Amino acid sequence: MSSVNYRILSMSYESPIIKIARSDYINNLCPPDTTRDAPFNQSVLQLTRDNDLLTLYYNCNSFSLPATTGSNFFGELGCRDDIGGRKSYYVTRKLRSPLRNEFSDLINKAICRRNISIPVSIQALKVMEESPSADNLEKVLGQGFELGVSHDCSQCIKSGGSCGYNQTLSTFVCYCDDKPHRRTCGDKGLSSAAKAEIGSGVGLVGVILIAIGLFCLLRRRRKTQTNQYTSKDLPVTFYSSRVTSSYPTSTTISSNSNHSLLPSLSNLQNGSTYFGVQVFSYEELEEATDNFSRELGSGFGTVYYGMLKDGREVAVKRLYQRSLKRVEQFKNEIEILKSLKHPNLVILYGCTSRHSRELLLVYEYISNGTLADHLHGDLLDHLHGDLLDHLQRDRAEPRPLCWLVRLNIAIETASALSFLHNSGIIHRDIKTANILLDEDYTVKVADFGLSRLFPMDKTHISTAPQGTPGYVDPEYYQCYRLNEKSDVYSFGVVLMELISSKEAVDINRHHLDINLANMAVSKIQNNALHELVDPSLGFTKDPEVKRKMMAVAELAFRCLQLERKVRPSMDEIVEILKGIKGENPREASPDVVDIKGRGGEMTLGC
Repeated sequence: MSSVNYRILSMSYESPIIKIARSDYINNLCPPDTTRDAPFNQSVLQLTRDNDLLTLYYNCNSFSLPATTGSNFFGELGCRDDIGGRKSYYVTRKLRSPLRNEFSDLINKAICRRNISIPVSIQALKVMEESPSADNLEKVLGQGFELGVSHDCSQCIKSGGSCGYNQTLSTFVCYCDDKPHRRTCGDKGLSSAAKAEIGSGVGLVGVILIAIGLFCLLRRRRKTQTNQYTSKDLPVTFYSSRVTSSYPTSTTISSNSNHSLLPSLSNLQNGSTYFGVQVFSYEELEEATDNFSRELGSGFGTVYYGMLKDGREVAVKRLYQRSLKRVEQFKNEIEILKSLKHPNLVILYGCTSRHSRELLLVYEYISNGTLADHLHGDLLDHLHGDLLDHLQRDRAEPRPLCWLVRLNIAIETASALSFLHNSGIIHRDIKTANILLDEDYTVKVADFGLSRLFPMDKTHISTAPQGTPGYVDPEYYQCYRLNEKSDVYSFGVVLMELISSKEAVDINRHHLDINLANMAVSKIQNNALHELVDPSLGFTKDPEVKRKMMAVAELAFRCLQLERKVRPSMDEIVEILKGIKGENPREASPDVVDIKGRGGEMTLGC
């Protein structure tokens, strides 16, 4: 139904009608601002004809209706949190009210901060309209509204099944003795004559579609000869079902190649790989994501939840636009992830081909959201699958991360970055939103669209700064010089977020503290770490937690130094963090850091 809670007022196995009411509106006309609309998916239960919509408008500019308007349709709620001359109102009979259009114009001019529409009984509304008041309005909401079994559900029950709903596909399901069906049990299908007629029709349509398809394919091939996305060398690898060797053959196609060498769509989508990873068709991923309806988040593209036909849950990244820059990021992520295997790096399953209408990347789905969701956001908005079902079934709120879990997250993230650096790769966009967590809170570092391969014989790469505000290395930003220590700075910000539960950038903080890195360095320099830490972690109550948090803060302070040469390497960071946890004897770096050097003005030596 929705994430809103309802109270069941009456139901019976002998009746197809169930009566419910919104729990947050029972004896309460003015619940908190978090209250929201709860539109019904009426696949199983539908609103009966005895219902109408009551609309509540909150925190509006004060106004009055014309004298011609009946006051029995309209009134004030009298909410206690109405301030500054603003008021809250109710409108009954929204669907059939003679003043609907007139009131809509006024309410739009009034600029209300939110509105909620709730189904209620028409009969209860009639009684209230005879004697309108806030008390009677509470009674109307408390009496709830009726839901009846949908037509699909009725047909399912008549066929001997039980009604259900597939949360993943958002469709009705009829559960039968043999297996789940889409509508009813024991469907014997069509007659032979009907099947023959349908078969003839389908055959004719098929011939037409094949002709259209061949025409489109020839037209597409002509266009791709001048397509900017095939102007660079693109490796394409093919696996043949007739070859028993486990080693694929590889062909590199350049802009000067004969176009006949380009793989056809059927080849790419029939057991082949592209850039060394599996190729998925656009239609396959469109179906898996339910037409890209379940959004998880975004980076250099929007990410959607999906389920493949083989049962694998996946996260599908869809590029915002097919520009040359986005294509380069698309290729970049594939090139990096196809060759790297580490327990704390997200797994890339595959992608669409360059002939696809959109460029899509397919990753393993990590069910527990991002570190940013746990530290700062609404975790339930980003969960899907079994974990979300469990939380909603038990009406449980996700618990905040304890200190030990946060320390493990820091160690695993540092291990992943150390592995990348030792492989000659700079991530360039380390942030809590790119650190995924599975059900066991194991880290999976993701989003390699901005990453760069780093030559081992170079001290830095000269490139335009890219990344996320609040995490970008100041020396990289000022001098356009990128190296591994740029990731170290970003990781230092992540450590401070783990300690404080504060966001990297927050414009609601004091202007000197908008940037968490600056705020953290200032607090540490002034021996005020206690003002920065998240009090729920036990900093003031548990001496052991306090000692470890202070050690991590000291490490983060070193990572956030303006001069990258004094920042530790990721290998060193891993050792220090493991020492803090107690996995090895080294608990802190012996290096001495001048804590006064970071706070004042400093000219970077580019």
